[in-house]
Amino acid sequence: MAVKNYSEITPEIYTLAELATKNSNIDPELYEIHKVKRGLRDLDGKGVVTGLTEISTVLSSKTENGVEVPCEGELYYRGININDLVGGFIKDDRFGFEETVYLLLFGELPDKKKLAAFSRLISEYRTLPTNFNRDVIMKAPNRDIMNSLARSVLTLYSYDKHANDLSIPNVLRQSIQLIANFSSLSVYAYQAYRHYIMGRGLYIHNPDPKLSTAENFLRLLRPDKKFTKLEAKLLDMALVLHAEHGGGNNSTFTTHVVTSSGTDTYSSVAASLCSLKGPKHGGANIKVKHMMENIRDNVKDTNDDDELKTYLIKLLNKEAFDRSGLIYGMGHAVYSLSDPRANIFKKYVERLSEEKGRHEDYIFYNNVARLATEVIAEKRKIYKGVSPNIDFYSGFAYSMMNIPEELYTPLFAVARIAGWSAHRIEELINANKIIRPAYKSVAENREYIPLKDR
Repeated sequence: MAVKNYSEITPEIYTLAELATKNSNIDPELYEIHKVKRGLRDLDGKGVVTGLTEISTVLSSKTENGVEVPCEGELYYRGININDLVGGFIKDDRFGFEETVYLLLFGELPDKKKLAAFSRLISEYRTLPTNFNRDVIMKAPNRDIMNSLARSVLTLYSYDKHANDLSIPNVLRQSIQLIANFSSLSVYAYQAYRHYIMGRGLYIHNPDPKLSTAENFLRLLRPDKKFTKLEAKLLDMALVLHAEHGGGNNSTFTTHVVTSSGTDTYSSVAASLCSLKGPKHGGANIKVKHMMENIRDNVKDTNDDDELKTYLIKLLNKEAFDRSGLIYGMGHAVYSLSDPRANIFKKYVERLSEEKGRHEDYIFYNNVARLATEVIAEKRKIYKGVSPNIDFYSGFAYSMMNIPEELYTPLFAVARIAGWSAHRIEELINANKIIRPAYKSVAENREYIPLKDR
């Protein structure tokens, strides 16, 4: 018998796929008949409450005179407004990600001594196991860095003598190690891809224990290890703003679900990585970047509001770009009038655009955001309002720092591992039941037909 090509979809597979599709298609009306909330969402898009958390709070509406009305978006980490947290380390002219990690994990802000000790602990854990880069990352280069990252995390299980120990001290140790390792794992995976698959030069640098997470990411990525202060500060800001976003996002919910089964830390984090990889979750900023390139290619004068608006309407009408009917980077599952992360990030993106000589591009992004808000309000029945989210600006910021697209989603993971770790610990401390949602079967019972009679 001939051996099949591993990647080939053969005629018989197409036939079987048609059969699977035909017998797996559920009538959409049944969801309403049986009151099943698709995607764990109400009809208005609001998420169904499935748990409790003290790690972060996301607000998009307030109650006035007994009526819930949209409000400017608010984000709190452990009860502290993200604007105040960011304002604190910006005022002191220091990096904020390590402080943010401490806050998320331990529920309180560190003093100078505790912050210094914790930052030093992360630095001490940055070094990967001996020859891990050579034996694991370099020997199996992958076109998708998120897949490489997930594989590396699962492989780290083999280097941990206490991999299955679910005691809080041990899980905390594992979490801090992974938080420290994610920059190296991501950038080294990209360097392997760049060299072995793209055929370009190979640059491997060691982390510098004196540098922050953001600084080390840029140091590992750049051939000359150099970066500007503003680049590092903006990347640090991106890590802080992406570190956590409530328990209801897909990858963090995955953390809770998988953790509740009693599995090890490496399996839990790998599962969350696989969730984040999805373009509906962690890859949105890449879509924004490609969409903006498409708009620029098809609109002669990007400063002409009428011309821009006409093309945005084409996007909504599925007549342009990927014909999805979406204007990427606009709107959010939770936020309505504004995304507080985008409001914070936007200011520093403008400063970087000036440093990089790309302020005209920044104006272009702002014009699209302003007009897209108007177009969506006119063409779509979105009662809660719509505004640019952080993905709208983050891809542009990364492009100005010459961070390759392959690292956009892994960079999200470098930040979000902090939130995942806090939620995993919270789940282990507070929950004693496996998360097991109910699915209602709508299949009709049938008689079994013996093989000879089929």
